[in-house]
Amino acid sequence: MAVAKASLLIALLLVWQLAALRGLPEYVLSPFEIARFFVQALGSSELYENIGASLGRALPGFVLGSALGALLGLAAGTARWFDRLLSPAVFLTYPVPKIVMLPIFMIWFGIGDLSKVLIIALACFYPVFINAYTGARQTRTILVWSALGMGASRWQVFRRVVVPSAAPMIFASLRVSLALSFIVMFAAEMINARSGLGHMIRVAENSLRFDLMYVSLVAIAILGYAGDRLVRLAHSRLLAWQQP
Repeated sequence: MAVAKASLLIALLLVWQLAALRGLPEYVLSPFEIARFFVQALGSSELYENIGASLGRALPGFVLGSALGALLGLAAGTARWFDRLLSPAVFLTYPVPKIVMLPIFMIWFGIGDLSKVLIIALACFYPVFINAYTGARQTRTILVWSALGMGASRWQVFRRVVVPSAAPMIFASLRVSLALSFIVMFAAEMINARSGLGHMIRVAENSLRFDLMYVSLVAIAILGYAGDRLVRLAHSRLLAWQQP
């Protein structure tokens, strides 16, 4: 399977490179050119500074939004009164694109990083909440009854039965949430920021620096892939009992 994936990627890059040899618009660089510009960017501090600025916004937003989503989703999935209180508001506001709230957040929390972190956290909250809520609601009743019948307290049932039952869906939503954190971070930095990978894209657009644009895109792709692999690694380690 890994060989097939690598072969497909190599084939696509080869077709792209061959198409570039036959002539493409100047804003479509070849894979070799993109790789050359990216290697050159690795030798300067500008790329690392912008990566650090982006991660300083995306990661806190991801952690904050995902943690709140998991906690409140599990609570709403197990406590009926809390479900009636919170779930209607969550499911009503879920379809609203979160990036459109950025101007409001900038008014409330200022134009600095805080508003960007909070808008990222808001975007990450919803998928984790919904999956945690669904996972808790889908806990098998017979497992809960069995635990109660053996003398377990409600807290023990929640910790030993409900949370493990919902954990696979929570980890699946964390991968979605992580991707959203980078997407919203990118959009927020393109709207109003003086640093970050999104800011690099805006500078590249204004100055027609196509090399800088592709360097920024490759950097965000690498960071997103690395983050996804870390989440999958945590999944395999923490939920080893689920592996076949």
